[in-house]
Amino acid sequence: ITTRPQSGRATAAPSVAGNGTIYLGNYKGTISIIDEATEKVVGEIPLKAGIPGRITFSNDRSRLYIADISYEKVEIVDREKRESIEVHTLSEGKTKVRIWGMQPDPFDKYLILVIKKYTLNEDHWEIGPPTLVQYDLATRKIARTIPWPKDEERERASVIFSPDGKLMYLFGDDILIYETEGFKQVDTWNLAQPLEPGAGRVTFGGLDPFTETPGIYTGLLTMNDPLNNRRMLGIGRVDLVNKKVDFRPIGPARPLGWAISPDRKRAYGLFQDIGEYEFWTIDVENGTVLQRQAFAGRPRMGNRVSSNGNIIYIYTAGNTIDYYDATTLKKLRTLTLDTDMTSFTLVPPKK
Repeated sequence: ITTRPQSGRATAAPSVAGNGTIYLGNYKGTISIIDEATEKVVGEIPLKAGIPGRITFSNDRSRLYIADISYEKVEIVDREKRESIEVHTLSEGKTKVRIWGMQPDPFDKYLILVIKKYTLNEDHWEIGPPTLVQYDLATRKIARTIPWPKDEERERASVIFSPDGKLMYLFGDDILIYETEGFKQVDTWNLAQPLEPGAGRVTFGGLDPFTETPGIYTGLLTMNDPLNNRRMLGIGRVDLVNKKVDFRPIGPARPLGWAISPDRKRAYGLFQDIGEYEFWTIDVENGTVLQRQAFAGRPRMGNRVSSNGNIIYIYTAGNTIDYYDATTLKKLRTLTLDTDMTSFTLVPPKK
């Protein structure tokens, strides 16, 4: 790898990014491990299932659950040993089973999967409905099928467990709450009800499990403004246990990437459109946009804040990670890797 300083920048010591670890899936079929402090690749995990896609960490960070880019396999990796433990698949014979959603339980006993079967017949593929299942890791079999709410099938499902693993939250138009012994629905958090008179329903964006205490999530939410017939963008703090949402509107809805600082006082939105790329600096505590800064972006990109809050990472697609100063929003340098990446996960040091 190589690191290039931004041309014209003074020769002062560059901002240190922190003491976390970055895990990058790549097209070599491995996971590259980058030390934040030194900005160097310090290890590589070879995989058995092929090119990695999405990476999900276990609650104790000891395991990586990796979905391959064919969506047919889940590979489990021991983080400390940096080696593959096992590969799971539901595909068999002429039937391919693609995994469109995955979440491990807090104790690494099973996975909640959204699957779809594709069976090859003589002259056509027969495509089954999306199905929500509990997959037992020990027996390598589906333990049960979990009925969809109101028998309404969903192509995607976002699932989060309570910290003690006793409840599962299924995100949709509402949040449906299941107990995890028999996976029976025990409660509904009705988000169709407005947070205040005259307001519309709130919908959730992405939630980063590493930036919050368990059960609390802060992210960008959108809400209907029926008076002006428009969508509003705001900061939402979601308390799953107490079923509360603190929503603070910041302006008309725009598609923004979201990355929050470790102290949860600042967040950085990333707007991207053809030929138009902007950073948004957001005061999370007061719910205000402090700064909007245009910059030379990429056709496709994601953003994350370094583990100490000094740096904004811009990554994907390609083989480079751009470092931006979180205060000035100026580009500092570029980290160049030896292969294109498929995913980016920053794991901060444990407190």
